[in-house]
Amino acid sequence: MAKAIPLYKGKHLQMWRRGKWEYAHRPKISGIVCIVAVTDAKELVLISQHRPPLDRDVIEIPAGLAGDIVGSENESLAIAAKRELLEETGFAAKRMKPLTFGTSSAGLTDEVIHLFLATDLKKVADAHGDGSEQIDTHLIPLNKVEAWLKRQQKAGRLVDLKVFAALHFAAKA
Repeated sequence: MAKAIPLYKGKHLQMWRRGKWEYAHRPKISGIVCIVAVTDAKELVLISQHRPPLDRDVIEIPAGLAGDIVGSENESLAIAAKRELLEETGFAAKRMKPLTFGTSSAGLTDEVIHLFLATDLKKVADAHGDGSEQIDTHLIPLNKVEAWLKRQQKAGRLVDLKVFAALHFAAKA
């Protein structure tokens, strides 16, 4: 395997080259978590937020980074998933089950995403993000998610494709 060579190092993002391929890398993290959160009422917990690279609002599942907080560099992925779910939605999960993992955009980044199923949810706080985020939480009945997403797209919002993976796993839950 060719050695990776740094091209650019920013605070939150780096660009590297391996052979002739350039790619994005996030420094100082131990993983990326995405959460398929399903309420007892069989609702999928989704979020929306403005994403500057796209200059559009995007519908997503709750997600975030593991090991990015000083003093918690060795944070487990499951703990990070619980923390991110609470931070972004205000829901605490009694159960956090690992589902699968995979790449998000293998031609662009070296990120590997770990998908978790969160159940036995309890609303314990308001969603607040990490202070730099403006996040809205949406509780959508599982049998109405696809129609709701179509309406969001018609209204000009984008839908992160991980939402459709979430639907697959939520239907099996």
